[in-house]
Formats: sequence, C-alpha cells, structure tokens
Amino acid sequence: MIKKGGFLLLLVSFFLFFRGPVLATTLPEVDFFWAEGCPHCHDESVFLEKLEDKYPDLAVNAYEISKNQQNVKLLVDTAKRLDVDISGFPTPFTVVGDQYVIGFLNEETTGATIEKMLFGSKSISLPILGDVDSKNVSLPVLTVVVGLLDGFNPCAMWALLFLITLLLGMKDRKKMWILGLAFIITSGLIYFVLMSAWLNVFLLLGFVSWVRIVIGLVALAAGGYNVRDYLINKDGTCKVTENEKRKNIFERLKRITERKEFVLAVGGIILLAVAVNMVELVCSAGLPAVYTQLLVLNNLPSWQYYFYILLYIIFFMLDDILVFIIAMTTLKAVGVNGKYSRFSHLFGGVIMIIIGVLMLFKPELLMFG
Repeated sequence: MIKKGGFLLLLVSFFLFFRGPVLATTLPEVDFFWAEGCPHCHDESVFLEKLEDKYPDLAVNAYEISKNQQNVKLLVDTAKRLDVDISGFPTPFTVVGDQYVIGFLNEETTGATIEKMLFGSKSISLPILGDVDSKNVSLPVLTVVVGLLDGFNPCAMWALLFLITLLLGMKDRKKMWILGLAFIITSGLIYFVLMSAWLNVFLLLGFVSWVRIVIGLVALAAGGYNVRDYLINKDGTCKVTENEKRKNIFERLKRITERKEFVLAVGGIILLAVAVNMVELVCSAGLPAVYTQLLVLNNLPSWQYYFYILLYIIFFMLDDILVFIIAMTTLKAVGVNGKYSRFSHLFGGVIMIIIGVLMLFKPELLMFG
C-alpha cells in the first residue's frame, strides 16, 4: 500500500505550484518608438495591431520620433533608464517594462520575443501563498504535477497489479524482473507515441482559435467527468474495463507467464501491454490531449516538446515503477488504495477545469516565461 505521505506530497505540490481559480494579471504596456519612412517600423506596427487583437487588455503606446521632439526626449530618458546606447536613434525601439528590443526582423523572430516579454512577469493569486510572480511557476513543475495525477489512475494500474501477483509465484527472480519491466517500459513507450501523435496533430493545425476552443471544451468536459467520478465512484475502481474484459486479460497474462519459451513470454507481455494501454485510452485520454495542447501554446523548440512529454511520462509511470520495485524486492504484492485514485480524479478534474477555463478566456496565462 502506498503510504499517505506520498499523496499528501502530491496535494502540497498542487497548492504550491498550480494556480487557483482566482487569477489576477496585468499585462505591461508596450512603448513603441518609430520613425516615419522606416519599413521595419511599419512591419512591427502591423504585428502590434495583431497583438492588440489577440490580447484586448494590452496597451501599446506609439511614439513617432522623426517629427516630435517630445517623443525624442522620452526616448532618450527611456534609454538612460535602461542603460542603452541609442546613438543614431535606431528604430524601431520597443520597450516592455525593463526589457527592450532594437529593430524588427519578422513576426516569427522579433515578434515572438516581444510577445514573450509580455509574459515574463505576471502577478497571480495562489491559494495560501497569495500573490506570486508567475515566472516562478514553471512548465516543468506543471508537467510533474499533471503527470503524477494522471498516473494515479485505476485504469493504469490494475493489469500491472495482477501481473505482479503472477510473477511472485515464479521461482526465477531474473525472469520476474524482465517480464515486469517489459510491461512497464512498453506501457511508457505506447503513452509516449500517443502523446507525440496528439502533439503533431496540434502542431499541424497550428495556433488556430477554434482548436484552442475545442480543447478547452474537452478539458472542461473531462474535468467535470473526473469530478463527477470522484463523487459517485466511492471505491475508486476503473469503470471502463468491465469484469469480463478483465477476466480475459487475466487469463492471457496467466498463460503468457506460464510459457516455457521465455522469448515468447516477453513478446506476449509486450503485445498485451499494447492492448491494455489502448483500452486505458478511453479513460485517460483527457489529460494527455489537454497537456499537449498546452505545450503547443508555449511555442517551444521541437526537442523541448518531446523532452516535456518524456518528463510527463516518467512521472506518469512513477507509481507503477515504485509498486513494481517494492513488490519485487519484498516479494509481497502492493498497490494503490482506491481512495488515492479517487482523490487523483478529483484534483486532476479540478486542474483540467482550470486549464479549460484559461484556454477559453485567458490562454496567455498558460504561456510560461
């Protein structure tokens, strides 16, 4: 049985690192110094108009410096405050708080930099802690918390627990470890492939508003379902896998582990792990889909997308790994109590509802600095 301390740590992580339902944010103003006849200034002004449409609360202050001496003085004073050399009055010159950009190449490079500057420092209200700078709320921390919550899922554990009971009846410790690890590693790889598929679908569609809206609605629906499951499913068991279906899988596991041909046994475990994880998709597709859309919102380098998915899966599989290692070293079957699964549904549901609301109404708050 996993001790209460582990789940309490998970709850503390939720309250410390994930923002509550009440959010307070103020976008910094953008000071845009430009000159008439400057083509790069024109390109940036078009970009800033799009940015204002995207973020209605954003205020852009435009200062033309080729004809207005007062604006020139403001530029000089701003440059002194930022300790920037502006000899020759380079334009465009864009200031966001204590950050600045000189020049403008295109929306994908300079534009992306300016947009990230907007969210480099946001004040958010957290339960217990009060106002906290959101740049301290990192994407890795959110990845760990959501991955852990996704892992405390009864649908993700039942087959492994039955496999462990079968393995404990074997005399060969080496075979026990190999068969169990084959099941766990295969499960992780399947999840990685499925989340990568979600990611590539969202990357292919791009940052389209209707995609964000659909995923936001999916997050709300999945979150509501999880909260409802917490209220009505008192024993915390998986309702997706019916008893008959479980019985068939149990029989297959038993036949596989009893095979004398070890290579065939490993192959059978791998194939069965694939089948089990496809069944689990019905009950655990919500969080991975919402999380991968959240990754796309952050406009990361390609390798970072897959790094975060891998990090998510490591913590998603952590409970399985711990249960397996404890069982193999103590030769006693252990598991996760149903009440922990219930509470993971509750907090996972709350997280999805919060993310869904933010995706629909404040997607910029899901972009981490």
